[in-house]
Amino acid sequence: MAGPIDGASSPRTRAALDEVGHLLLAEESTQSVLQRVVDLVQRAMPVGVEASITLMRNEQATTAAFTGELARELDEMQYGRGHGPCLDAALGGQVIEILDARDEARWPDYVPTFLEHGALSSIAVPVAAAQLAAGLNVYAPVAQAFTDDDRRAVVEFAAYAGAALTNMDALQDARELAANLQTAMKSRSVIEQAKGILIERHRLSPDEAFRLLAETSMHTNRKVRDLAEQLVRTGELDG
Repeated sequence: MAGPIDGASSPRTRAALDEVGHLLLAEESTQSVLQRVVDLVQRAMPVGVEASITLMRNEQATTAAFTGELARELDEMQYGRGHGPCLDAALGGQVIEILDARDEARWPDYVPTFLEHGALSSIAVPVAAAQLAAGLNVYAPVAQAFTDDDRRAVVEFAAYAGAALTNMDALQDARELAANLQTAMKSRSVIEQAKGILIERHRLSPDEAFRLLAETSMHTNRKVRDLAEQLVRTGELDG
């Protein structure tokens, strides 16, 4: 069977793209964002299409989100071989389309698996993200399944996915920085409290009190913060 399957209408595609654009990243995880993207891709594409997103981290490919087992299995078959449309798109930065797998000469060791799983056409689009390589993949059970509007829509979805990944990474970096700053402020606060105890108890200067904590830290092989917390909690300083 050839030809588009119930081609996606522009309003449906635009509604799905708008929904991706309005995701509140602060309320989402990377996994939930990517899953939402592939679900919306499936909604916008012809009936019967499945979608997935490939992520490349530390030279390892994984399927981060998928709409069905067909997409996941076809992705993983490529990972096992080290090549295929989704990997070539993610790493090569080019849109790759299989119009009719029965006539496809590229990837001769992969195409038979593609056909065995019931797929006949696909599009793989690179996803531009700041800290990793990625690709958006769509698979269809008929040949020449995608219209020009479908192809443009997949490219647009890939751009949204790239922005989401970049923003999520930036958000995660900001969260980690905030957590580290909060830990540092908490450590500084308890150290200042411990210094205050030593100043009052032993009539030390602030520098002398900190030096005592630092020397005790070296002698006991414990962190200054841990010693300070113990002193504030128990009134005693080991060593």
